[in-house]
Amino acid sequence: MCPLWRLLILLGLLALPLAPHKQPWPGLAQAHRDNKSTLARIIAQGLIKNNAESRIQNIHFGDRLNAVAQVAPGMVGWLISGRKHQQQQESSINITNMQLDYGGIQMSFHKEWFSANISLEFDLELRPPFDNNIIKMCAHMSIVVEFWLEKDEFGRRDLVIGKCDAEPSSVHVAVLTEAIPPKMKQFLHNLKDNLPKVLPQLVESQVCPLIGEILGQLDVKLLKSLIEQEAAYEPTHHESSQPSACQAGAPPS
Repeated sequence: MCPLWRLLILLGLLALPLAPHKQPWPGLAQAHRDNKSTLARIIAQGLIKNNAESRIQNIHFGDRLNAVAQVAPGMVGWLISGRKHQQQQESSINITNMQLDYGGIQMSFHKEWFSANISLEFDLELRPPFDNNIIKMCAHMSIVVEFWLEKDEFGRRDLVIGKCDAEPSSVHVAVLTEAIPPKMKQFLHNLKDNLPKVLPQLVESQVCPLIGEILGQLDVKLLKSLIEQEAAYEPTHHESSQPSACQAGAPPS
C-alpha cells in the first residue's frame, strides 16, 4: 500500500499549476492567454501606471486659448466686446471625464516595425467671459505612434520612436449643450472648427513621451521576440467599435 500512496501523492503534485515566471510587466501571461496583443497590454498598463488620464485632464490651455481666438473669425471681436463690460473676467476651457480606451489599443506589425493606435475621448467645459453659464463640449481623437528596431554599426538593435501624432480624420469636436444663446452660436461654430488645430498638440505632448518611456524600459531582445510573435499571429482585421456620440458630432439645436 505504501508505494501506491506515494504514487498518488506524486500524481497530485504534478497536477498542481506551476508558479508563473516573474514577468517584466504584470499581465504579460494574461495577454497570451486571452490572445490580446502583449505589447498593447504593456502600453495600456504603462499609461495607467503613469496616470496618463490625469495628465491630460490637468492640461492648462493658457495662451493656447488665445491662439484659438486668433484663428477663429469673429471670436476676437466677441471677446473684446465682453471686456467693455467687465475687464477682470476671462474665458476658460477645462478638460473633464477623460477616457483612454486602454482595452481597444490596436497594434500593427511589419517585420521589425510596429505601430500603436490609441483612442481617447474627453469633455470640455467652456466658461465664456461675462457669462455664468457653462457650455459643454466633447472631443475624440486617435493617437498613432510608430516604432522600429534599428541596427547600429556594431549590429546591435535599438528601439527608435518615429512619428507620434493624432490622425487628422479621427479628431472630432462636438457641442453637447443644447440651449445655446443666439449671440453665442457663431462663436461656438468658429471655436468648434478651430479647437482641432490646438487639442491634438496638447494631448500628444502628454501621451507620446509616456509611450516612449514605457517601451524604452523593455529589453530590446524581449521586444524583438514579442514583435516576431505578434506579427506571426496578427489578426487580418481589427474589430471596429461603434462611433460615440462625440464622433457623431451632433450640432447644437
